[in-house]
Amino acid sequence: MEIQSIKNRFGIIGNSPQLNFALQVAAQVAVTDLTVLIAGESGTGKEAFSMIIHALSARKHNPFIAVNCGAIPEGTIDSELFGHEKGSFTGAVDSRKGYFETVNGGTIFLDEIGEMPLGTQARLLRVLEAGEFIRVGSSKVQKTDVRVIAATNKDLLDLTEKNKFREDLYYRLSTVPIRVPALRDRKEDIPLLFRKFAVDFAERYKTAPVQLEEDAKNLLINYSWPGNVRELKNIAEQVSVLSEDKHVTATALRRFIPESSGSRLPMVVPSNGVGSGNGSPEFANEREILYKLFFDMKKDVTELKKMFLEIVQNPALASQNHSAFLNELKELKPSEQLFQNSALSNAQPVVIHNSVNGHDDIHHHEEVEESLNIMDKEKELIVKALKKHKGKRKDAASDLGISERTLYRKLKEYDINE
Repeated sequence: MEIQSIKNRFGIIGNSPQLNFALQVAAQVAVTDLTVLIAGESGTGKEAFSMIIHALSARKHNPFIAVNCGAIPEGTIDSELFGHEKGSFTGAVDSRKGYFETVNGGTIFLDEIGEMPLGTQARLLRVLEAGEFIRVGSSKVQKTDVRVIAATNKDLLDLTEKNKFREDLYYRLSTVPIRVPALRDRKEDIPLLFRKFAVDFAERYKTAPVQLEEDAKNLLINYSWPGNVRELKNIAEQVSVLSEDKHVTATALRRFIPESSGSRLPMVVPSNGVGSGNGSPEFANEREILYKLFFDMKKDVTELKKMFLEIVQNPALASQNHSAFLNELKELKPSEQLFQNSALSNAQPVVIHNSVNGHDDIHHHEEVEESLNIMDKEKELIVKALKKHKGKRKDAASDLGISERTLYRKLKEYDINE
């Protein structure tokens, strides 16, 4: 079947090479019973491709059902897909057929397959390999003849490496992969799609269709479209309803385009010594905060050393400065109070007394500079915070100014046993 006739039949707008290739693969695989994996960002129209494949297949007169795996709770997805027996779990007052039973002979579209729980993935794999399934709470094996088309907006291969998706299921699903291009990768189609949506909404709301000026078209073409075709359709509807002038300029159109999503450029982490090795903004910020605290702490330690040295050299000042010293400690900021024990322990004046004629003379005084290794300090602070809060991670993380998840990661990184 020709690509243009498929576009006309299913209302597909666009002429980009990526779109045409995806449609060509869909048409070629439709006449087979092969499993298909449709990959693409959210809003690109993956479900439309599943309908095209079903409508061009020998199963076109049999049932078709679309299931969003991410919208079904983990505790009920097995029952939804494979059915259950009466009394198999709380609330199962009757037996129920699952989708693989009711759609026998047809096509089932599993959207957001990456959200499917691992246990359900094992059941699905058995259906794909042997055409068999078992209802929840039953021991009877049942047969089914269902074609599976799956879709995802995630990198399933990456999920398999993180043990969040079965590798054998991934290769079984991706017998024929189809990649639906993002809207920003088919810029030449954006004005055509907008015009189609504008005409549709004009008919619905009984108004004249809006028309874009050249600068407005350029604005649409250069926008990143994180929501893809779905977002374009929403903006077209807003402009059709809310625009007072039917000839829309870039200035008027800019009111409807979110500024926060205007760029999809990667975040740049400054290479000034505070960024993490893995480029994580969160970790970079933590390092930045720690560096600031360490430098503030070093300044306080220097002041404390100076104070101790004065007291050692002139013991008579000890009683005079005792109250003032305590008041200075009390006035420390909470973040500084966290470090005061560490600061005091790192200030190591070594004083050797030599008693001559009953008088203590200072023989010499040596200062040992504290370690400023960032990793040592980080580990030391974590240990002290855990000790302070008696091993309670949540309180320790709050005191350190980091998230509990980050604290857990650092415990593993530094091999700290609580």
